[in-house]
Order: sequence, then C-alpha cells, then structure tokens
Amino acid sequence: MGAQIAGPAPLRNTALLGLGVHRPERVVTNDEICEQIDSSDEWIQSRSGIKERRFAKPHPEESVVDMAIASARKALEAADITGDRVGAVIVATSTYPNQTPQSAALVAHALGTGGAAALDISAGCAGFCYALGVASDMVRTGTEDYVVVVGVERMSDTTEPTDRSVRFIFGDGAGAVVVGPSDEVGIGPTVWGSDGSQADAIRQEPDWVSFADNPDQKRPWIIMEGTAVFRWAAFEMGKIARQVADKAGVELAALDAFVPHQANLRINDVIVRQLDLPETVAVADDIIETGNTSAASIPLAMEKMLRTGQVRPGGLALLLAFGAGLSYAGQVVKMPQLAQ
Repeated sequence: MGAQIAGPAPLRNTALLGLGVHRPERVVTNDEICEQIDSSDEWIQSRSGIKERRFAKPHPEESVVDMAIASARKALEAADITGDRVGAVIVATSTYPNQTPQSAALVAHALGTGGAAALDISAGCAGFCYALGVASDMVRTGTEDYVVVVGVERMSDTTEPTDRSVRFIFGDGAGAVVVGPSDEVGIGPTVWGSDGSQADAIRQEPDWVSFADNPDQKRPWIIMEGTAVFRWAAFEMGKIARQVADKAGVELAALDAFVPHQANLRINDVIVRQLDLPETVAVADDIIETGNTSAASIPLAMEKMLRTGQVRPGGLALLLAFGAGLSYAGQVVKMPQLAQ
C-alpha cells in the first residue's frame, strides 16, 4: 500500500470576530434621482421605503477594490487580527468591472496577508451570505484559521440613470467581517439555494460580448422585473427564514435581531408579518438611508444596528439574503464587534 492521506482536522466552532464598513460620502436624495427619472420622493418612499442612498466617487476613484479594502481593514481592527494571520479572502460582488484578476487577490495583497487564498463570489444580493457560509466551513474544517469576507458593490455603475424601474433602488458601499475559530458556536449552518427558472427576473442586458460586437446598441445595464421579484421574495423568504432558524436550533422569538437583505422595506415588512416576530426582535432598516447595496447590504445593515444600539455584540441575529439568480442564503449568527 502507498502512503496514507491525512484526515481532516477536528471540526471547530466559528464566529464573526469583527465587522467594518465603508459608506461613500456622497449622499444622493430621491429628489436628485428624480431629476433623471419620471418619479417623486413620495412615490419612491411609498414603493420602497428609500429616502436616500450613497454613490461612490466617479470611476476610477472609490473603486470596488478600494471600498473592499477600506471595510476589510476596519473589520481586522475590530477583530484585533493582523493581515498576516488571514488565510483566505472572499469578496462577494457583481459589479467588479474586470473578469481577471479576481478582486479578492488585490484585496488580500493590500491587507498584507502574504499570499492568502483569494476568490470572488457572484451570487447577486445573496453573495455575502453565500461567502459567509463558505468562510465558516473553511474555518470549521481547519482549512484556514481566519477568513475575511467582503460584500461590496458600485451599483451606481450598473443601473441606467433614466431607468425608472431600477435607478432609485440601488446604492454603493462595502461591508466586511473576519471569520475565525470560537469556543462557542457563533455562526449557524447555512441554508442556501437558487431558482434558475426565474433567472431573467434580475439580469444584465445585453452581455458584454454582444455589446463589443455591436457597440452602437445600449451598453449593458441591470434589468429587473420588479413585480416578479417582489412576489418571489415576499412569499418565499419567510419560509427560508424559518428553515434557517430551525437548522440553527433557534426559536424565532429568541432572536435579538432580524437582518434581511435591504431590497425593499415593503418586502421586509411582509416577511416580518409572516414570521410573527415579537417586538423584542429588532429589524434592520438600513435601506431607508442606504438603498439596496446588493452584496454589501447585510454587513452594512448589521453595522447600523450595532452603531445605533439596536443590538449589541453577541446578540443573536438571523441573516437572510436574496436576489439575482434567483438565489438566497441565510444563517443565524452572534453579532460581531465594531472597530472603536
């Protein structure tokens, strides 16, 4: 017989050790958005709950990579972990403009990891929770000790300025966490999935190759079938949230916070009613000031809840993300520390 392959290390508990975010300075009000679309502040708020959002500086300033690095550095500071201890960096994004190299490699280098594994995940608005599930499993199985997970988007680049159906919804930003080993369970099992039969509900149109072959046509933009997405999210995500809680062995009433993807305040209100959450469970509402930041949505919403005292570090939170694919993912976590 030949040499034997060593078995995996014993399974470990994992936790969110630190959280950091980057919010662009430029605040874009509904009135400013309405300068280019046929709408009003009242209509936007009634349809989505959004009052304002942040837009990054014009390209190439405040790039996807710049925002990812800024948020990741704050997460490392909050976790009291130096970059050279990070074994992997995972960036969830759908708006990084280059196919190659992956943005995570540039982020890992800037953090001083000394050559950490680096990969990007494209799962739309569910991307952060997808990446968190992967990172937790990496640490749990001993593949790595510390993993940085970033959700980052420049949605202002990918929505056509005069498209009334999507322009008012989206904003820019980044959020990052450090995942590491823990004495207690700090990240529950991930529930995730997709429904490719509804892939056209959120799509890019046309694709970049078609545009290159025919540059006279419109450039690629995000197209969304709002009614289809609303129905799917509003009536399916409550079921998924219950699955997340059940898999973690947590009663919904025992939660300190519910952090749904900040897609639409009306969708989240429907989900909360379906779950019959008690008033003791704080519900994230970052969308009012930040809009829908896709893969950055969940960590940005977590940061606001911690910063404003809606929930404290160590509080039990159910994360639930959903979007393009159509995809979804969620897990129960203990809320992390913020940088001081």
